[in-house]
Amino acid sequence: MRTIAWSKLPVSLTELCLDTTLRCGQSFRWRKVEDTWLCALYGRILSLRQDSTHLYYRASFPDYNHELPIPPASSPSSTIISQSEDDDTEALVHHYLNLGPNLTTLYEQWSKADANFKKKAPKFAGIRILQQDAWEALVGFICSSNNNIIRISQMMEKLCIHYGPLVGYIDTKPYYDMPPASVLADLKVESHLRQLGFGYRAKYLYRTATLVSMEHEQGWLDNLRNPGKPVVGKQPLPAGEMQPGGREGYRTAHEQLLNLQGVGPKVADCVCLFGLGWGEAVPVDTHVWQIAQRDYKFGKGRHSSLTKATYDAVGNHFRSLWGEEAGWAHSVLFTADLKAFSERLVTKVEVIQVKEEKPDVEIATRLKTEVVAEKKIKREADSNSNELGNLITLPVIFALPNPPTLPAKLTFPSPHPSPAPTTHKRKPEGKTEHIALNPPSPTKRSPGHPKGSIKIFLRERVEKAPKKEFHPRKAVTQNDTARNPLAALAAGPADHTSGAMKRRPERPSTATACGSQRIL
Repeated sequence: MRTIAWSKLPVSLTELCLDTTLRCGQSFRWRKVEDTWLCALYGRILSLRQDSTHLYYRASFPDYNHELPIPPASSPSSTIISQSEDDDTEALVHHYLNLGPNLTTLYEQWSKADANFKKKAPKFAGIRILQQDAWEALVGFICSSNNNIIRISQMMEKLCIHYGPLVGYIDTKPYYDMPPASVLADLKVESHLRQLGFGYRAKYLYRTATLVSMEHEQGWLDNLRNPGKPVVGKQPLPAGEMQPGGREGYRTAHEQLLNLQGVGPKVADCVCLFGLGWGEAVPVDTHVWQIAQRDYKFGKGRHSSLTKATYDAVGNHFRSLWGEEAGWAHSVLFTADLKAFSERLVTKVEVIQVKEEKPDVEIATRLKTEVVAEKKIKREADSNSNELGNLITLPVIFALPNPPTLPAKLTFPSPHPSPAPTTHKRKPEGKTEHIALNPPSPTKRSPGHPKGSIKIFLRERVEKAPKKEFHPRKAVTQNDTARNPLAALAAGPADHTSGAMKRRPERPSTATACGSQRIL
């Protein structure tokens, strides 16, 4: 390998952030090793790294005079040389990373036009739209259908390993460039890609490669490129007047891409934006549709679902806000919505306070404050049961924005208070009082009747009965029975041989009379 020595360009982090730009879903072939990003591009292995003030780059070229070792015996030898006059790596870096526009100025323009962008952009500075090869962008976004960034990157790596040219090794790791369309147009490619885990995308890749390499003239994709952002080494040309739906060249390129297998409106816009240089292209996928509903009042009326008309309406709205670089501004909001970068939107606060006088109480504030106290509930004990009226201590969690100073233990009233003692007035002579024959079950208590309350209530009524006590053998007259038919139940079966109704002697029992009536 011939390796060019490290060179640098004065680029600040606000103008370019490699860690965000290279992993936000534009390109899927960059790999980070320690603090360096590496990728095989245009016949070389390009290495990038940066600090707060400069961007550093280096290129490693294959030595075509010697056959590359496969696999390498150890670490392949590499000759480091100074940058030569015919080395175009600097021009490639400048073009690929799109370092021409002043990003600070663009962010200011977009922030003035959109309050939502102004709110989120400061945490996502330095995002640039890459100017990739059109064929690489097309293949990458066909693989993106119903997929995520990690799995797309794995597919692209497999595709390059099995079909791409080997460029060289860096620390024993091989780096492969993108395979051309003509290589993927072979009949065996589709079945092989399915074995590699591409699924239904294998058919799309094979058929698209066939169309691009056999049914279109050479350079067809590059002819769809924005003339204002040509391939590296060519001079820019005027791109036409901006319209609400985008410039004419963008609309033509979008329509042409829709004729390819596996290319819908979203994939076509991704290729236009990241591979063909049309900055007004706004790909609307699930993330962008959620952003449009949440922040821009879409999702209601005729735009309640993501139809073709709604797709166009979202793109036109963003183009009206941000102009020719609407896709660039949209990519900043897209990145802010990714889970991989969500921690930047969360303000971290961590304060620990410990009460010295109460070491067992700790008040901790971490965005949401939790205060732990103790709650004591006292329950009435039933003399005929095994409940002893113990104190039950339960932890209680409160969520307070500003924790107050609390004692170590808090006492709260019982959720099931015992019924207050009732004073019973003596009933007139001959009157009867009815008690429910079917009191509530202890396991299914009615509201306001805690466990054991029925027994306690009856016991109190028995203990506070008037002096004229009920005698089990006292006769019940027919007048009493007629006045209260339930008296016969309390008196027992009638003895018809005598002149009066008498109760049959009851068996001895220690249980409290429950569900009967007493004659007061």
